Amino acid sequence: MVPPRPSQVCGGPPPVSQACRGVRDRLTVMAAQHTKPLPPEWGDSGIAPTSAPWRHRLHEILFEADTTAGKVFDFVLLAAILLSTLAVMLETVEHLDRDYHALFRSAEWVFTILFTVEYLLRLICVRKPLRYARSFFGIVDLVAVLPTYISLLVPGAQSVLIVRTLRLLRIFRILKLARMIDEAAELRRALWRARGKIIVFAFTVVTVVSIMGAAMYLVEHSYNDGFRNIPQSMYWAIITMTTVGYGDVIPVTTLGKLLTSVIILIGYAMIVVPTGFVSAEFVHAKQHPVTTQACPECMKYGHDADATHCKWCGAVL
Repeated sequence: MVPPRPSQVCGGPPPVSQACRGVRDRLTVMAAQHTKPLPPEWGDSGIAPTSAPWRHRLHEILFEADTTAGKVFDFVLLAAILLSTLAVMLETVEHLDRDYHALFRSAEWVFTILFTVEYLLRLICVRKPLRYARSFFGIVDLVAVLPTYISLLVPGAQSVLIVRTLRLLRIFRILKLARMIDEAAELRRALWRARGKIIVFAFTVVTVVSIMGAAMYLVEHSYNDGFRNIPQSMYWAIITMTTVGYGDVIPVTTLGKLLTSVIILIGYAMIVVPTGFVSAEFVHAKQHPVTTQACPECMKYGHDADATHCKWCGAVL
């Protein structure tokens, strides 16, 4: 006789799936009773913001241009940079400085105060101010305002204000031409992938220049003061190979002129070589749409259009 199964005696336990669902439902109810809802400012990511909302808004305006306010600020900043640079240039014209010296100095202080406020706001709105201060644009922003204050102690230091032209490098972000940023990133990646070929090409050029410089020294140094030594002959070879041809050093012997013709033809033939390397890498490069959004942690640009985290440091965008 076969003994009865437990389920036949007292109905047995419920199926495993039903038991799991029951436990899950009870835990869900308990969690809902003892857990507070997430603040709305946390968003869908469930991660608490690292700064106040006004700092996040200020960061969008100063470092990005996805909003109307950001675009207006960036174009105003570009105009201020151009005008301040123009003022520095015109101040070096003697008769203009004599007639409008007070105007130039007033304009310089106005621009310096504006750029100082902008620099301080950038430090306030980023999560790691020291990292921004040590970045390329952070140093440029600081150097752009320091000369005016230093000129109070050291006359003539304001001439260094011409470094403000470096701030025009922001134009890729100011105009927010995402396509241009994408192409710049593709160019950088193409150059990096072709670095081995470029290095070999560079060594080839150096070898050709050395050989032709030594040959021209042997042929010309007895008749031409422009080829007194091999380094000076190599200088001539570089100028000739790149087809610049300053004309300050020219061969006078027949054999020297023949070698000059050869190196010019070699220069023309070698111009297209690095172009082919980079073009081939461009053909095989995969295009990725990027945005102009700046990472609030590492301050880097060039993120994919659908990115939610920084591709370099992993911070939430």
